[in-house]
Amino acid sequence: MTTHSVEDIKSESKRLRGSLLDSLADPVTGALRESDQTLIKYHGSYQQDDRDIRDERRRQKLEPAYQFMIRTRTPGGVVTPEQWLKLDAIATRHGNHSLRITTRQAFQFHGVIKRELKSTMQAINAALIDTLAACGDVNRNVLVAANPLESRAHAEVQAWAAKLSEHLLPNTRAYYEIWLDEERVAGSGEEEEPIYGATYLPRKFKIGFAVPPVNDVDVFANDLGFIAILEDGRLAGFDLVIGGGMGATHGDAETYPRVGNVVGFVMPEQLLDVATAVVTTQRDFGNRDVRKRARFKYTIDDHGLAFIVQQIESRAGIVLQPARAFRFEHNGDRYGWVEGEDGRWHLTLHLFAGRIADTAAAPQLTGLREIARTLAPEGGASGQHFRMTANQNLVIAGVPSDRRDAIDALARQHGLDAGERLATALARAAVACVALPTCGLAMAEAERYLPDFTTKLAPLLDRHGLGDAPIVLRISGCPNGCSRPYLAEIALVGKAPGRYNLMLGGDRRGQRLNTLYRENITEPDILAALDPLFERYAAEREADEGFGDYLHRSGVVALPPYPTHRQIALELHA
Repeated sequence: MTTHSVEDIKSESKRLRGSLLDSLADPVTGALRESDQTLIKYHGSYQQDDRDIRDERRRQKLEPAYQFMIRTRTPGGVVTPEQWLKLDAIATRHGNHSLRITTRQAFQFHGVIKRELKSTMQAINAALIDTLAACGDVNRNVLVAANPLESRAHAEVQAWAAKLSEHLLPNTRAYYEIWLDEERVAGSGEEEEPIYGATYLPRKFKIGFAVPPVNDVDVFANDLGFIAILEDGRLAGFDLVIGGGMGATHGDAETYPRVGNVVGFVMPEQLLDVATAVVTTQRDFGNRDVRKRARFKYTIDDHGLAFIVQQIESRAGIVLQPARAFRFEHNGDRYGWVEGEDGRWHLTLHLFAGRIADTAAAPQLTGLREIARTLAPEGGASGQHFRMTANQNLVIAGVPSDRRDAIDALARQHGLDAGERLATALARAAVACVALPTCGLAMAEAERYLPDFTTKLAPLLDRHGLGDAPIVLRISGCPNGCSRPYLAEIALVGKAPGRYNLMLGGDRRGQRLNTLYRENITEPDILAALDPLFERYAAEREADEGFGDYLHRSGVVALPPYPTHRQIALELHA
């Protein structure tokens, strides 16, 4: 599908309606019409097929095994125990009997067939969750730090993120008409879209809220980021970050990952206006002719950072204050129990690649169902909830101290503690995208390969005394970077089945890009390349020095000079 046709589809869609109702009603095929495959993304779903059996079905002269992925819009990844139980039931009845936590703190349901789409969407809505704008050329699910050190301030940040998510929703009623049978009214198909306009954004748009010292949302990988500045435990405002993005195309120098720039400080009451200004600037200046160059990071580089900042200030009617100091320590999750300011407890569980399913070794879907029932008895206490992390893990939050033992027992019984108990430090910090068999863009395995690859790395790390080293590993099945691989200390980016680009040199804080070390190599070559680097790191590292920092300091990987976020912000306000 060409770039021009995507813009035409949006323009002619009658505000995202298209012919979706006709496509859904067609009993002849399990697929949607081509234009509707684009439009359904705005409703939170992608059409896919099972690539493992694609060739066999072709030989049998059958159409591909079409199915749909559905993604929720859950700002900050927060759901109640009651909602969890309903989502569990949806996955069991309509999906492939698994839930998956994404790197954007959303749930994905996989394996939904076309005739079940509408009933699945309605069941999600009945859980008081929707999927509107979870995909497509609009703002997607808003990330929020999942591991707060300051409970009260974190609650305030979460509230602002939820408010912003609602503020940036499309105005179209198409979602409610198509999936929830809302009656069409005058003006349907011509709704005013003051933020998005008639053709929405040039490409997808991502927002994240970080709470230092933990950068668990990788705020510099987002088109728009807000770094919470806490003073005396209270939220003073946010440092504004613009222009991050992970997507790239192999062999195309015009596409590249980019870390965002800190450009100033905003007060909380300025947040909605500033975010609107950023989004409308991208709407008006983003590249609509070359889709691969349409992300906000390219708009900034094409027009210049100073010009984009001027647009933001003019549209928001403010002058950005100089950025305030912040410090990140790492971009991972803290496992185990942590006590909040209010005396309630939060338990972070490690989940391999975010996949929650029942297996013979670990019936984790059942286990979390039982935990949800424990937290949500009829007339149960409020404040208890589940919080997904941007590293694909799960926080059981707001737990009274007298329920900790019961939850620990259920976690042990159902293997939910296996990740923390059995996995290596490297495996606990690893992230992988879905990739094969369902993602149409995947060139190589990622989620299914992650456990095998970390198992292969474990003896190398142990041999050099690095078994407990918290090295950040990420695997992506293609260069689009959903697992944020370009920020990792070690990353595999898929090139072809069984072949990857080996990227090295990111940092634990998510503030520096890695670089290409070996191109298009197989697993034996990857292990052979890493083994001597582990040996050198073990012998030459400084105290508390990360693997990526060592590679950078020692010159193993040559990273281009990049000004610090603080330097950029100071230059803009000089």
